[in-house]
Amino acid sequence: MPENCDLPVPPMGLSEDEERAQRKLDLAIAFRVFGKFGFSEGVAGHITARDPGDPNLFWVNPFGMSFNQIRVSDLICVDHEGRVIHGTRPVNRAAFIIHAQVHAARPDAVAAAHAHSLYGKAFSSLGIELAPITQDACAFYGDHGLYLNYSGVAYAEEEGKNIAAAIGDYKAAILRNHGLITVGSSVSAAAWWFVTMERSCQAQLVAMAAGTPTVVDHDTAILVRQQIGNEPAGWFQFRPLWEQIMATQPDVAS
Repeated sequence: MPENCDLPVPPMGLSEDEERAQRKLDLAIAFRVFGKFGFSEGVAGHITARDPGDPNLFWVNPFGMSFNQIRVSDLICVDHEGRVIHGTRPVNRAAFIIHAQVHAARPDAVAAAHAHSLYGKAFSSLGIELAPITQDACAFYGDHGLYLNYSGVAYAEEEGKNIAAAIGDYKAAILRNHGLITVGSSVSAAAWWFVTMERSCQAQLVAMAAGTPTVVDHDTAILVRQQIGNEPAGWFQFRPLWEQIMATQPDVAS
């Protein structure tokens, strides 16, 4: 790559207020991307971003609002008890139960994303991990958990803790009979992991329907994960989608 070739990088050296504004913008854009890809299912689905000033607060979508319409000003801020600190609309109880426990268990995770996307739901019903059958799927090789004990809508704190335990130190988990959940050190990374995991689920379902997929060998899969499955790569791969939303839906920033 030429030395004078400039690539976008995550903003550095931001003040607390600037970092909060950036995370909220990234969060609103991530919702628009999820809406664009049809990841919504009624009122299900949520992405959270930890507040940079208080690790016990996180920003999330208001309950019952379309992903396609969410703006920065629509986001609400809640604490780990589910109380709305900023905003006037309620929070999805299931969002609080799952995300509060995930954020509590993973202080390194700035963001978490969960939605009832079509292929993630379908793949989750198999109760198996993603196989390294494509380059993109290798990003999750040995780096996603599997939660097999679905027990209804996550209204109980114990369910949230179990899901957080299934994620462990990984970037994602497949929740059987439920869908996918991803985490990241940035909103953009968490959102990208969800996008590419959903597509990897789709690819494996298609391949399995056609025959027996050939898997990438262990050493190569590990190498590819190191190349494209790291957090900077996650942030960067989401950037084209980020810029597309900003260019075509500028109201997202209002």
